[in-house]
Amino acid sequence: MALPTPELKTERLLLRPFTDADAAPLYALQSDAHVLRYWDSPPWTDPARSQRFLATCRRIEEEGSGARVAVERVSDGSFIGWCGLTGFNPDFRSASLGYAFDAAAWGNGYATETAHAVLRWAFEALDLNRVQAEADTRNVASARVLEKLGFVLEGTLREDCVVNGDVSDSWVFGLLRRDWHATAGRWTESENR
Repeated sequence: MALPTPELKTERLLLRPFTDADAAPLYALQSDAHVLRYWDSPPWTDPARSQRFLATCRRIEEEGSGARVAVERVSDGSFIGWCGLTGFNPDFRSASLGYAFDAAAWGNGYATETAHAVLRWAFEALDLNRVQAEADTRNVASARVLEKLGFVLEGTLREDCVVNGDVSDSWVFGLLRRDWHATAGRWTESENR
């Protein structure tokens, strides 16, 4: 069963389904070694990877296993990143959260604002009980984003990634529906920028 990708709006952002026009800025983002230094795969070196990513977005939507949104800044219409849920399991009511943002957008609260909107959609529209996220243990900024959203650090996956010869650990975070409801009412976009 298909899982239509939502269009969501926040105070400063438009979260929308990807289009073919996103291929170039997506490649620029995913080929930036600085942005992907904590990623679980190396930066892209082939522009065709954008088309494969976009095809995967359509496929997971059609399969009902996830949804990824392009993130556009409302003030100037620029593509600044993406966020998505993958591994959606309707029986367990669970999914995994992931995101990537252009380095020029860092430090403005866009990741938190985006993820909050996606999580609100996930818990309300999909009736999720649990969302999981992982972050490289060196990526303290991403861990802070998850903690602001109410995620709890549940453990460490030791030496689970090897990227460009570097072995790294990952933190595993979990957010339960009951914890989301307890914190969502207190959360505002302006507090978490």
